[in-house]
Amino acid sequence: MLSMLKLLVATLLLSSVLGANQNKIVEEYLEELFDNNPNITSLKVKVVDNLDVESMKGWEAVVINVTGVLKQNNTSRNIKQKMVWFTDGVVITKDLTNMKTSESLRDLLNPEFKQSFYKKENLIYGNEDAKHKVVLFSDPLCPFCRNFVPSAINYMKRKPNKFAVYYFHFPLPSIHPASIELSQAAIAAELKGHKNVVLNMYKVEIDPKERDVNKILKAFNKTMKTDIKPADLRTKEVMEGFASDMVIADNLMVQGTPTVFLDGKLDRTKKKYQKVK
Repeated sequence: MLSMLKLLVATLLLSSVLGANQNKIVEEYLEELFDNNPNITSLKVKVVDNLDVESMKGWEAVVINVTGVLKQNNTSRNIKQKMVWFTDGVVITKDLTNMKTSESLRDLLNPEFKQSFYKKENLIYGNEDAKHKVVLFSDPLCPFCRNFVPSAINYMKRKPNKFAVYYFHFPLPSIHPASIELSQAAIAAELKGHKNVVLNMYKVEIDPKERDVNKILKAFNKTMKTDIKPADLRTKEVMEGFASDMVIADNLMVQGTPTVFLDGKLDRTKKKYQKVK
């Protein structure tokens, strides 16, 4: 019995060492891969979780955090992104697809929207205890979002007992720098008691590349009939609200916009809310 216990302990220790070595190999490979982008400096890749892939023996999903500094248009900003890769120890790939079902294994690993993420301040329409909860992560200057989000919201806001609509700001500063201040201005306006802020925010006309906060707020205030000032964007309440949305997006590995969750599940079609009974 003692020999069996020693063998078991030795096996577990060996597995741990091999896992640590494989994670190190993955980190070094991806750092070298991403380092090919001359606009990214101080790059760091860290494996934060390893998940077995049940339908693919010998494969595992590796969850990584990527951090660094992105230089673009004479400015620099810190980046942080969570990603999933698959590896069998020799091959590494972004996704695996079941040829029988055409199902992406990457999709099966998307985290569910936790109950604790449904925050009162993010509920923009509908009753908290509505039959269905719909979550929108969006950038107000994303071209697809500007068509999709207002239409989706207007569809659901008419049915408050059927849909509870939660909105989370997720600006994409690398392509729409103005979306950061625009999102923060929306939070500030809501805190001042203005109504329908998110829905009307998509009517603001501003160059997505604009970086002058005064020009951004001038366009915002003109459309929203508000008087938001640069100082309003830097209040503790606004900064905490904005940071909360970004942290939740990171936990859910949100990467693009719009991203939609229906009753806790990621909806890649973005249309399931139209089909619920």
